[in-house]
Amino acid sequence: MSRPGLLFYCQHALGLGHLVRSMALAGGLAEQLGVVLLNGGQMPPDTMIPAGVQVVNLPALGYDRGFGLISHDPDLSVDQAKEIRRQCLLDTLHRVDPKVVLIELYPFGRNKFSFELEPLIEAAMARGVDRPRLICSLRDILVTRPKGQLRHDDKVVQRANGRFDAVLVHADPSFVCIEESFQPAIPLTVPVHYTGFVVPPDTGEQPVTGGPALRRVLVSAGGGMVGEPLFRAAVAAHGEVARRLGLTTTIVAGPFLPDTAWAWLQAEAAGSATLDVIRRVDDLRAEMQRSTMSVSQGGYNTTMDILRAGVPAVVVPFADGTEDEQTRRSDRLATRGVLRTIPADQLGAERIVTELCALATFRPRPAALDLTGRETSARLVAEIAGVSR
Repeated sequence: MSRPGLLFYCQHALGLGHLVRSMALAGGLAEQLGVVLLNGGQMPPDTMIPAGVQVVNLPALGYDRGFGLISHDPDLSVDQAKEIRRQCLLDTLHRVDPKVVLIELYPFGRNKFSFELEPLIEAAMARGVDRPRLICSLRDILVTRPKGQLRHDDKVVQRANGRFDAVLVHADPSFVCIEESFQPAIPLTVPVHYTGFVVPPDTGEQPVTGGPALRRVLVSAGGGMVGEPLFRAAVAAHGEVARRLGLTTTIVAGPFLPDTAWAWLQAEAAGSATLDVIRRVDDLRAEMQRSTMSVSQGGYNTTMDILRAGVPAVVVPFADGTEDEQTRRSDRLATRGVLRTIPADQLGAERIVTELCALATFRPRPAALDLTGRETSARLVAEIAGVSR
């Protein structure tokens, strides 16, 4: 690798959010460093790989709905995939000989992947004075743990102090600070840097639907793996939405929506003149901009698309189990008048219709958040690595 190397570990387990954000970051980093992205989840077909980024696809692991590990390769058990992945990480570290190892979320999350991350970190540390800099890439809001939060946070500090050189929080501190969801009893001595929110660069491409703005509601749920309840409610509501608001409904299913649910959506659309379904789009923000309204889940990247599109939006946060990150982000934006929300336990066709009718006179306020996280992260990593820009 001619330029100083950066090894970037990313694991998306349920949706696409972590991969999308990591790809945007990797593209920015590649302007200065030779980036090798270790992808631990499913890679959707036709994923755009940024220029200068090499992707190493590990045997894909993910979560089931109970957040247990599953192998996405039918020929490999979870244990077999673990062993291959662990060795691949170490081999890639040796091959790339990076100046920086950037790890997405760990040790603040992804504890189920410590089987491979701890050996990777220890191998990096074993290089002594010439070791690569270790940096954690962290989203804006961490999932809270009703049980054992303090114990978890203290373990994070024990894993981070003395090993990691920096934590990059991809958020605007005027909106949210890490201390709100991370409160250890042991002080964190690793420097924490706020980068602003990460958004991909403008592609300059036209939306897949082409043409002028459309009188439609655009419905989306990230990768789609957990989007079926939202899609079913939107299908049940679409006839009334057309009658009362004169809007059609377009559902972007996502590449990970189960095939049975996708087949059902296609059948529903075939029987309705006011319902359309699309498997995936390259630029969700552009599709939102051409729509009258948006209904979506509240993941990090989808939320950034809403903010940049400026579209009147209703967010239905994913909130299974202890997952509260989307709810907290969406509620903060709703309080600022940026969007409206429907709690996951109140999702239904009638509530969607009610909220969309309210959007007819809703004018979203500007969020006024720092969205320069891609560029700022690249600058900070270059500084930490000792690479001039």
